[in-house]
Amino acid sequence: MLQYIISTEEKGVIIYHYLTTEMIVAATIMIITFIGIFTEGLHGFHRTKFAMLGAVTMIIAGQIMGFYTPEKALDAIDWNVVLLLGSMMTIVAIMVPTGGFEKIAYSVAHLSGGKPFILMVLLGSTVTVISLLLDNVTTVVIFGPVIILVARTLKITPIPYLMAAAILSDTGGVATLVGDPPNLMIGSAADIDFMTFFTHMGGIVFLVWVAILFTLKILFKKELNIVTDNIDFSMHGIISDKKTWNASLFTLGIMVILFVYHHHLGWDAWMVAALGFTLLLFLAPEIDLDVTFAKIEITLLTFFIALFVLVGGVEESHFLQYVGGYLLPFVQHDLLIAAIVLMWGAAILSALIDNIPFTTAMIPVLLGFEAQGINVTPLWWSLAIGVGLGGNGSHLGSTANVYIVTLSEHLSREQNDPSLAITPGLWFKKGTPAMIVSLLVASITIGVFFDYFSS
Repeated sequence: MLQYIISTEEKGVIIYHYLTTEMIVAATIMIITFIGIFTEGLHGFHRTKFAMLGAVTMIIAGQIMGFYTPEKALDAIDWNVVLLLGSMMTIVAIMVPTGGFEKIAYSVAHLSGGKPFILMVLLGSTVTVISLLLDNVTTVVIFGPVIILVARTLKITPIPYLMAAAILSDTGGVATLVGDPPNLMIGSAADIDFMTFFTHMGGIVFLVWVAILFTLKILFKKELNIVTDNIDFSMHGIISDKKTWNASLFTLGIMVILFVYHHHLGWDAWMVAALGFTLLLFLAPEIDLDVTFAKIEITLLTFFIALFVLVGGVEESHFLQYVGGYLLPFVQHDLLIAAIVLMWGAAILSALIDNIPFTTAMIPVLLGFEAQGINVTPLWWSLAIGVGLGGNGSHLGSTANVYIVTLSEHLSREQNDPSLAITPGLWFKKGTPAMIVSLLVASITIGVFFDYFSS
């Protein structure tokens, strides 16, 4: 048995200065699980399978060693995140078959007059606005194929527009509580309501969005200078189920209002989404629930649940308190520098690996700082910005990016044209500079308005 010492206590919170056997076992399980998750392309096992394996192993090891139980594992799951994400997925599954999103995309193409950069601006704006309410993955799944159709009609390469859709959807998702899965986790852990999240993130995301758009204009200068045929898109795109589409828009409008006031009602965000979903079922009674539920990404929800259980075990072993003990002096010394370092560190790691596991692991650390009386408010915002914008740094940085890359690869094989595939090298040349510019803008904004982000 490893010998250890449990050291000091500050403001009722025990700080562990030496590793315990329980910490080592829990940390080892987490690290091996994360390695399995991040290398799914090498071994062929889906990341959810590794997350489930890690969660089960953590429960068994914790029960044997006395620091974790199945009951504690259930308590570790943030059901607010799971139920909110599941409800929003279901609403989107109802909206997609109506043809409404395709109609929006073709209307945007018509409005651009065939001018490539104007088309990028308008498509980017549309994707960003939709990403405020629907998660970025759903947004690119909806618009990716439509962008290819528009590009084919104009006889231009879809690459700049596909990459812009992924990057700007990632960026837009940072602005709201429901725009990106890590935001749901941060908002739930830090008790941040929808309106507070938007008022703090909306302005900084807008500045970053403008900077990214003009960065992409420079990076894709050659592709965006091509003269296109001014094709009339006004007759393209037909809403096949107007009743359901209109009912969905009305429901989303009600949900926006309730998201703004959900804290005043004493509701968590999941309650708003669940109410909206229920309302939509009665406004559009012909919806087939079996078909709709079959389209929910159960795999993603299971991934979340398994990660919560996994990190819950690490937290119960007190390993995260041990790590926090080393970070604590740095945070106490200069909170602004700590916030900026956390933002860049989170972004770099999110560019290399998926941002969800990193967010899951960081939340208990920040909560530990908060329990010791430290104002961690700016660190929550830095974490949200870092994991959100960092996804733009590589083709694997976010699930939205992975989908767009996969879509381009299918198109390349179909057309037998390698230039239509978004390669890791191409993303490094275009996406990574966009991420760096966005982080520079965000760092300057955080520095200038630090008092606001600290309040």
